[in-house]
Amino acid sequence: MSIAAAPTDTRIEIVTPENIAFQYRVAGPFRRLPAYLIDVAIRAALVIALSIGLTAFSVIGQIGFGLGMFMVGYFLLDWFYGGLFETYWNGQTPGKRLMRIRVVSDEGQPITGWQAVLRNFLRAADSMPAVALIDGTAIMLPTYMVGLLSAMFTDRCQRLGDLAAGTMVIVEEPQRHYGVARVTEPEAIRLAGELPANFRASRGLARALSAYVQRRQTFPWRRRMEIAMHVGEPLRIKLGLPPGVNYDLLLCALYYRTFIADRVEELPYAAAAR
Repeated sequence: MSIAAAPTDTRIEIVTPENIAFQYRVAGPFRRLPAYLIDVAIRAALVIALSIGLTAFSVIGQIGFGLGMFMVGYFLLDWFYGGLFETYWNGQTPGKRLMRIRVVSDEGQPITGWQAVLRNFLRAADSMPAVALIDGTAIMLPTYMVGLLSAMFTDRCQRLGDLAAGTMVIVEEPQRHYGVARVTEPEAIRLAGELPANFRASRGLARALSAYVQRRQTFPWRRRMEIAMHVGEPLRIKLGLPPGVNYDLLLCALYYRTFIADRVEELPYAAAAR
């Protein structure tokens, strides 16, 4: 995939190999800060709960065991809280979910487990402390200046952890939800039957097909052909279809195959041919 950064705002455009473009709005530091503070508050509450548990162990004379459990729990919270949540919550921690932001890969895809853990492990480098003098005593404070400077000088507001893991944080914008559109053109339905049996639309392609078919009737015929050609020609070559295919009908056929025909046991035109 190729990525083009928008120069005027925080939106970036990601173009897939099928020549489908998606836009994302990058979350800046001030959008991410409240999410981070929420997660810090949750971690603090869990540490307090661990401390209460330590007190219970001390009452029964097992203070050593309780202290050991506390240290293990604190270590896991400190180093794996963000990584585990982002792995199993599709790029979100509780704070990120409340602030409607999400971690994705540089290519706009869901992150993997190692990416989630790596970007959170390197938070220690992003929080490189500064030395503050308080009453003549030097105290190291986590100022996150390294991460902030890194975010300021990258187009996608990436801190060091994001750069190393190949991730970025985006804003989740409300999506309109539509029902399945009707595809009534007989030629499109026939063309759907000629697609390879193992064809499966990727997540990005499915989104693009849905957006096109839902809106195609609002475009003039020439504009519809122009839009469909940019996506349809690479797909025609990839699927091994002959030249001269109507690109508009091809996208309708792909939509029909993805959202309608593949949801039933067998295609209606196949059943009629028996």
